[in-house]
Amino acid sequence: MLLRTVGDYLVYLTVRILICIVQALPLETGVRLAHGFAWLFCEVLKIRGAVIEENLRHAFPRLSAAARRRLARQMWEHLFLLVLEVAQTPRKIHETNWRQFIALEDEDHLVRLLLEKKPLLVVTGHLGNFEVGGYVLGILGFQTYTIARTLDNPFLDRFVNQFRSRTGQQIIPKNGGYEEIQRVLTQRGVLTFLADQYAGPKGCWIEFFGRPASAHKAIALLALEYQAVLALAVSVRLQGPMRFCLRNYAMFDPAGQGGGENPEVKPSPYTREELANVREITQWFSSRLEDQIRTAPEQYWWLHRRWKDTRLPRRRKKQAA
Repeated sequence: MLLRTVGDYLVYLTVRILICIVQALPLETGVRLAHGFAWLFCEVLKIRGAVIEENLRHAFPRLSAAARRRLARQMWEHLFLLVLEVAQTPRKIHETNWRQFIALEDEDHLVRLLLEKKPLLVVTGHLGNFEVGGYVLGILGFQTYTIARTLDNPFLDRFVNQFRSRTGQQIIPKNGGYEEIQRVLTQRGVLTFLADQYAGPKGCWIEFFGRPASAHKAIALLALEYQAVLALAVSVRLQGPMRFCLRNYAMFDPAGQGGGENPEVKPSPYTREELANVREITQWFSSRLEDQIRTAPEQYWWLHRRWKDTRLPRRRKKQAA
């Protein structure tokens, strides 16, 4: 136990030192390093190369092998830029200057819901800089609660959560946090989810990039139980580092019939009755997330084993036949 604690602390200390170095770097130097590390991880070390290649080949079957390699390298560059941005965000983005770094798109209806204090589920994925998205909502004065897995290293877990809570974002552990989730929604609060993680063979099976994928059922179940509005939102990088677009792309209200008054917000194509079950709701926000990934595929985490098991459960296979 003591050896593990010492090991965890040494890892945490190493990460803190690296973060301090990154924070001290000029932005231009950080960009050059991200480019170099992307080449190293993609072309030399080939980290997760087989997983990335398989995911890209299925998601974009018309891309050539050379185009997939370029996209894989761009993804790695994005990941290193994300680390750079997370390290520098607390020092650069504040209440008085956030407009220099963040562009809001289709935000009117979302802000109206936040002000009305309706139960709201904000759904996003490992696209763009999702950490900055939650940070900016806090800067705008909206308290949110994020469902997140507790990291195995307690020192790193505390450090990451300190960043997330700096502007008012609160973290609810994925395991053991159900009572807190109930409290937030009962008090008409805001929950945010990363909705593109593998949920195991007993998850809700939907189609994601043309392949069966297991998704968590909790988002749809909470939306139905608490009549909470669903909003699919993303925070994508615009051209260079530290420039983001926070986009409210699609909304669905279980008590209504779609995207609300703002015609720029893409409504659900389903009626309330058609979205009255867990799979339809899960498929709806997964498809909307896919729409956004296709607009910036280099900013998605293709190294994820999102499709660990593409075998449909037996019951689903019979339904498909």
